Amino acid sequence: MRVKRLDHFGVDVADLGRAERFYREVLGMSVQMRLADQVVMRGGETSCALFLRPDRAPADLEDVRNPLGKSHHAFEVGWDDLKAAEALFAARGVPYHAPIDWGDHDCLYFLDPDGNLLELVGYRPKGEST
Repeated sequence: MRVKRLDHFGVDVADLGRAERFYREVLGMSVQMRLADQVVMRGGETSCALFLRPDRAPADLEDVRNPLGKSHHAFEVGWDDLKAAEALFAARGVPYHAPIDWGDHDCLYFLDPDGNLLELVGYRPKGEST
């Protein structure tokens, strides 16, 4: 067997409507399908299933304070979108970690409203230095 690509991933959320709004308004994803207990969102070539779990534990801010080495999902975005994300997150009250420079790309960790640790990855344009 050989895996071709990640088809989708799933996250547990306590409130489907709130999660759908976040993934749509903040991450620019669109609704692909709605069921009674889940919403499938799509952004670019990535799909994300939001699973209703009303008993989900509240967010743990420690996850975003020290994100490295913790389970998460990462979205690749354009360099300009990555640079704009910090201001967007600050304006919307989204908990996030300052960008981390990895040489050829930066990453920005953040929490969705249910405390799922997510990451934006933006690759530097050719010729742009760190």
